[in-house]
Amino acid sequence: MSSIDMPPMKSICRDCLHTADSRLERCPACDSRRIVFHEELDRLTIAHLDCDAFYASVEKRDRPELRDLPVIVGGGKRGVVSTCCYVARLYGVHSAMPMFKALKACPDAVVIKPDFRKYVAASEAIFGAVRELTPLVQTLSLDEAWIDLAGTERLNGGPPAFQLIRLQKRIEDETGLTVSIGLATNRFLAKVASELDKPRGLSVIGSEAQALLAPKPVGILPGVGPVFRKTLQSDGFATVGDLAAADLRDLVRRYGETGLRLHDLAHGRDARAVKPEHDRKGMSAETTFNEDLTSGADLEAELWPLCEKLASKARRDGVASRVIVLKLRRTDFKIVTRRVSLPEPVQTARALFAAARDLLAPELGRPYRLIGIGMGDVQDAVETPTALFDSPEARTLKTETAIDRLRAKFGAGAVVAGRALKP
Repeated sequence: MSSIDMPPMKSICRDCLHTADSRLERCPACDSRRIVFHEELDRLTIAHLDCDAFYASVEKRDRPELRDLPVIVGGGKRGVVSTCCYVARLYGVHSAMPMFKALKACPDAVVIKPDFRKYVAASEAIFGAVRELTPLVQTLSLDEAWIDLAGTERLNGGPPAFQLIRLQKRIEDETGLTVSIGLATNRFLAKVASELDKPRGLSVIGSEAQALLAPKPVGILPGVGPVFRKTLQSDGFATVGDLAAADLRDLVRRYGETGLRLHDLAHGRDARAVKPEHDRKGMSAETTFNEDLTSGADLEAELWPLCEKLASKARRDGVASRVIVLKLRRTDFKIVTRRVSLPEPVQTARALFAAARDLLAPELGRPYRLIGIGMGDVQDAVETPTALFDSPEARTLKTETAIDRLRAKFGAGAVVAGRALKP
């Protein structure tokens, strides 16, 4: 049925796709109660898709015997949780939690080391299906993206809500994985909506956005991290409603342009477009220690695998950078960042490590609880004139690219760089 033939839609059955122009409590076609209703259902076009407990869900799909067990993807005594299934979350486990704390909370959890080859393949299958609906897909990671479906009704046979529910069913049927989707008027609200009914949910936010946001804590707003949240709370803005009620001039006086952004978000406004070719300003990798580290040797031992991880991702994404950033978190939780600009863009672990080690040296002598490495102002990697003369970076790039291929074929442990070996 074309969008021209489809009547106005306020309700849709998530099981059989039956639609109606009124509120339904139960589907008249299949008797399902999985009904999505909203007065503006056929007019909203911006979606946020989030795969449910992605890495853990892939592992459970491939190992059905784990279906009802708590599963944690991560590993190592000093590692952190990459993700965990919803069973493990009932025990209080969550992403980025130190592994020793996760296992203390859930000692019977099945711990699985990440296998990014599987996750990338699953991600490509999911977002390949999404891009059949529209090219306006802006991915945030392997497991989430914003989608703009404006103007696709005629092409895809129905309004965005209809397309998304059909997509949700297709992804589950073809990949064995579930996704949660939020549909709204803009990116911010779509992401909020996708968190309202997980897993396997589809939620909608329309003109009621400001009332829905009002009681939420300010930390729900993008750009409001733990430190800024405390600042806002100490200034009397504990909820989004507090910001919405504030005088715009006062917010701008206090926080500059950020105050204007906060005012818009608190009223449910977000002018950011979905940008498929969104320029990534930077990328990074970091780890939090179970115990504070002080010595240069210990900190470098944690830094090297991060450099390998970041460089491998840069090569996989076809990007490089000349701006290298070192991040340290002190025991008082204050963050130290140091950066350097190199003569040429790099994408090898060896170059990242050399730059970061130089940045680290002046900061030694006190304990730290986190270290991270980042690449700022990333750009498409191209063959530079120096590469033609087989520069040290070019030779290292050939070696590390060959290692990438071996690891992809035989597993992450197939080749271990000498620097990564610990006594």
